[in-house]
Amino acid sequence: MSPSTTRRLAALRSCMAKAGVGLVAVAPGSHMDWIVGFHPHADERPCLLLVGPKREAFLMPALNADGARTFTDIAFHTWADEAGPDEALRAALADAGVTQPGRVALDECMRLDFGLLLLDALPAGTAREFTASTLGALRMRKDADEYAELKRNALIADRAMLAAFAALRPGMTELELANVVKAHFLSEEAAPQFWIVGAAGNGAFPHHTASDRVIEAGDAVVIDIGGRNGMFPSDITRMAIVGPAPEGYDAVHAVVEAAVRAGLAAARPGVAAREVDAAARGVIAAAGYGDYFLHRTGHGMGIDGHEPPFLTATSETVLDEGMVFSIEPGIYLPGRFGIRLEEIVILRKDGPEILSELPRTVFRKEA
Repeated sequence: MSPSTTRRLAALRSCMAKAGVGLVAVAPGSHMDWIVGFHPHADERPCLLLVGPKREAFLMPALNADGARTFTDIAFHTWADEAGPDEALRAALADAGVTQPGRVALDECMRLDFGLLLLDALPAGTAREFTASTLGALRMRKDADEYAELKRNALIADRAMLAAFAALRPGMTELELANVVKAHFLSEEAAPQFWIVGAAGNGAFPHHTASDRVIEAGDAVVIDIGGRNGMFPSDITRMAIVGPAPEGYDAVHAVVEAAVRAGLAAARPGVAAREVDAAARGVIAAAGYGDYFLHRTGHGMGIDGHEPPFLTATSETVLDEGMVFSIEPGIYLPGRFGIRLEEIVILRKDGPEILSELPRTVFRKEA
């Protein structure tokens, strides 16, 4: 077992003891990646990592066993299609030392049929929850190695954004600009994850994707991109203008920038996530654009591009050192333009450290 897996299993068991959880059940996906550094092929065949108070075991489809064995020495309890998983699941639970777990924490991204199979195999009356108090709590706080990988990806995204700025010209389509971004990510061995390019009125749709809309003089362009080199992704949003700025653009951009600064100033260890949302949202509301800020202020980021903590108006999550999250307020004016400025930060004891090194000033391209 790798030192990382050993360390993370020990940390998980400490959380389990504090939360009164006797079993954590993890399906192929990001939780499994975080614990053991890989996950087998995810399909309809039940596959679970079962973590008990002292031991752990895999329920493993026989089809995946040989390939998965190269990544871990955790015990496998395999099952073949002709036999089904029930007997192997009972053996895996016994091997993990789980007979009367009392409370089980289920991977929230687990397939429903996997979850029901497991719950049916546990004693009647076993309480259940998701992983917020165990795996979720651990994954929110990034260690030095995770920070280094996130920082590396942030700088790749900076360079992809600069490539977009360099290529931007009137007459090209949103999709053509997105293809520049994707090509740059690939040139640095990063898999493109998303590419929002929204010109003029399309920028007022927060999750618009690149289309065949032609970018014209006078357009404001939202560029929100991310790629993944290794296990961790990037996420950054910046603004560009082709030719003269739309009427009122600079004043609205200044409001969004002030909202980012307010969010950064509010983000401190011990502060509830909702207070950061309130700080950013308050600036936009005071400027008269409250109805045009259409989403939360931020989301956590790690192995998943969106993961806890979430910076919403109602979130009671208390921010802590090592948490990584976005601060990305926006104003979206239908039919005119949208403006979003996004920073990914890691929270330090004295406040947030921004991972990107690109300024938030609008990039201006002569028409």
